[in-house]
Formats: sequence, structure tokens, C-alpha cells
Amino acid sequence: MPTTVFAHRGASKYAPENTLPAFELAYEMGAEGIETDVQLTKDNIPILIHDENIKRTTNGIGYVKNFTFAELQTLDAGSWFSKKYAQTKILSLERFLQWAKNKSLYLNIELKNNRIDYNGLETIVYDLVKDYQLLDRTTLSTFNRESVKRMKLLSKTIGVAFLTSKRNKNLVNDAKILGANAIHIKYRLLNRYLVDKAHQENMDIRVYTVNRFPSMYRCFKLNCDGIFTDVPDKAIHLKKEQGGLP
Repeated sequence: MPTTVFAHRGASKYAPENTLPAFELAYEMGAEGIETDVQLTKDNIPILIHDENIKRTTNGIGYVKNFTFAELQTLDAGSWFSKKYAQTKILSLERFLQWAKNKSLYLNIELKNNRIDYNGLETIVYDLVKDYQLLDRTTLSTFNRESVKRMKLLSKTIGVAFLTSKRNKNLVNDAKILGANAIHIKYRLLNRYLVDKAHQENMDIRVYTVNRFPSMYRCFKLNCDGIFTDVPDKAIHLKKEQGGLP
């Protein structure tokens, strides 16, 4: 199967990450999937933002968990990137799923619960994805080992990926024991043995964050199941060149 190109936080090289403009641009560029990050607000609304603290990507300061969704909606989540995107708003997961529902996109939703283990995050996200009938084209991923275990209790069929940047010669077996059916690895961990081992165990293997042509080419050549890239236009262009797209 050809390698799926996921836009990492949307087309995040060209628009503010995890915002609707970044997702729309990625879609226009031909991205086959969207990767995004979920944190939980004070009133238990899942929102799309990478950091636990809102300081880097908004004009506010403080932790996501200390704000209600309504409070976060007053913030500017675009000006930090460019004046062009002034007053861009933080998206709720539900609004994102509404946007993605009728588009031919695979979704990767990363639960950002490795530093703050939000109570009930797995169930909240799973139920929303199920409500929008997107379970068949969604993978939930996390660095949190206990979260992987909790997600597999919710469903035996949903895609669950264990994320890691750490070397581990038993990674595939360890991830499988946790209950994952995919592994998402930092590019420097990539090698043919790991890809072959994952596929032998019927596990998908996807790689982050792949922004350079030689790295993309290597992922395609090794038959990785997916790459996460900030520059989906470049990845799609290379994939077409390599015969991976019509």
C-alpha cells in the first residue's frame, strides 16, 4: 500500500498549526490525512492545540485546563504566525470533525495526555468520533502507555497508535502488549527491520515529522504506512513523482 501523507497539525509550515486555515490549506494541497492534537478545557471540551499552555500559539497565558471553551474562544490563535491570520480561533474537536466529515481524509487525533493525564479524555474523544461516524478512518495516538490501554478497552477495532521517540528493540511487541495496532515513531528511529517487524505483526508504522525530500523518499521506499509532514504539498509532489499517486 502507498504511504499516506498526513498534514502535521495541518499545513503548519504555511498557516498557524491546528487551525481551520491550516487544515483547509492542507486539503487544497492534496493531503490524504490530517494530524491534530487534543487537549481538554476546564469544562471538558476537547480542543485542538499542541501545548498544554496557550502562550506559544495564542495571545493568552496559562494552561488549557484552567480555561473554559468560551474563554479560549476570545483568544487570537493566528497572529503569532502572521498578521494575515489575525483573530483565527482555537477549534473544538467537534468543529473539526464537522469539517472533515464529508472529505476524503484519514484522521490522526493525538491525545496530548502524556504530561497532563486528562480524566476521561479517551472516552470523550472516542464518543465524538463515533457520533460523527468516523471511526473507520481515524487513529487515536498517544505517548501515554496507560492511555493506550484505556483506549483498547473502549473498542477492539479502532486504530490506536503508540507514539514514541525512544529507542526500544522490542518496540513492536511492547506496543502490541499495550493494545496498540500501530506505532508512530520519530524519523531517527526508522529502519527496515522495524518496518518489517511491524508489518509481520499486522501493525501500521507511521513516521514523524518528515519535511525533507530524502527523508520522505526513504519512508516511501521502506513502505511506511504514513508520514506526518508540515509540508504536505512537497510530500504529495514527491509521491506523484514516485508513482504512488495517479
